[in-house]
Parts: sequence; structure tokens; C-alpha cells
Amino acid sequence: MFGFSLYSGTVSTPESQKYDMRVINSQGSGSSRMNDIEAIARRRVRFDRVVGSFHKDMFRYAAWLSRDQGIAEDVAQEALLRAWKSLDSLRDDDAAKQWLLMIVRRENARYFERKRLETVDIDNLTGPQSAMLAETDDSDLDDMREAIYKLDDDYREPLVLQVLFGHSTSEIAALMGINPGAVLTRLHRARLKLKDIVDEVNHEM
Repeated sequence: MFGFSLYSGTVSTPESQKYDMRVINSQGSGSSRMNDIEAIARRRVRFDRVVGSFHKDMFRYAAWLSRDQGIAEDVAQEALLRAWKSLDSLRDDDAAKQWLLMIVRRENARYFERKRLETVDIDNLTGPQSAMLAETDDSDLDDMREAIYKLDDDYREPLVLQVLFGHSTSEIAALMGINPGAVLTRLHRARLKLKDIVDEVNHEM
């Protein structure tokens, strides 16, 4: 599904491997070169440990943001590469999930800035797109997912972060670059709008 490979429980990207070789080849030979190889090996172990636990969350978050499986795969791949290049900026591995989701959010914004595409409308979702986040075959859950997709981005994102990823108000605020009070307001409005959407659907049935 993803453009990166999963092997023996580790995560790697072709781009990161090329990046490794460019760094190594630029260092000449001898003990310095050996030290660089060892440093990169340790870096890769850390990257696999940090990202291996959260790469699925990265894709799921990208999918909720973009509402398109293909775009989500591209965004997640770019986020992985950026995470590899900026791994040294992660000071605390316990904060890895928040750090990775922030990268996904930024890469999603970059993608749409480059492509200038409109997000997919709920009525135009394909079967694979609407089912990509399903973990159980449950019509009630499918209805709820479709209702969440109909929310505006400002309301959908904090709701997904809270419900799907279990983020606290302060964590959501940090990810979205807004204050906690604004997060609480958006969550409240998101639930009201979601209830209206569900009630409207039920009324039409």
C-alpha cells in the first residue's frame, strides 16, 4: 500500500537509502567513513523504532485530511522522507507520534499547494476510498464515517484527532497551530454539525 518497504518489522524508504549513500560517499574513506557508516546505521535503527510504531497512523491521518487514498499514500511517503531527513530534530522519542503527525499535516498542505486540487466530495468517493479506514464491516460505522467526511476541514480534523487518535485538547492545539479554547469550540461545533448530518440522513430514510 505504501511506497516504502516493510521488512523484518522495520521501515525504510528508497529515498532514505539514496540519501544514506550520498552522505557516506561525500565523506571520503578511512576511519571517518567508517564512523559515518556506523552513525547512519544507528540512525536507521532509531528511525525504524520510532516510525515503525506509527506509520499506519500517519497514513490514516493523511487519509482523513485528504479524503483520497492515492493522495494519502503520496503524503505519507513524503512525510516519511522528511521525517528521515529531520530525525535529529526529534529530541524526545516519546513525542514521536505528535512530531510525525505534524509532519503529515504539513506535507498534506504542501501537496495541495503544489497540485491546487479540490478535496474529494463525499458523493464522489470510490469504493476503495470509502472503505480504506474501515476496520469492521459495520453499516452504522460506515454511515458515521461518511458523516464525518461531510464536515468542513476545520471541524473534521480536530474531531478525528480526538476520537481516532486519542489526542488531548492541548495536543490538538499544538498540531493545528491554534489555542486550546479554539479547539474546544471546534469540537463542540463539530459534534453539533455531525448530529445535524446524521439526523438529516435518518430523516431521509
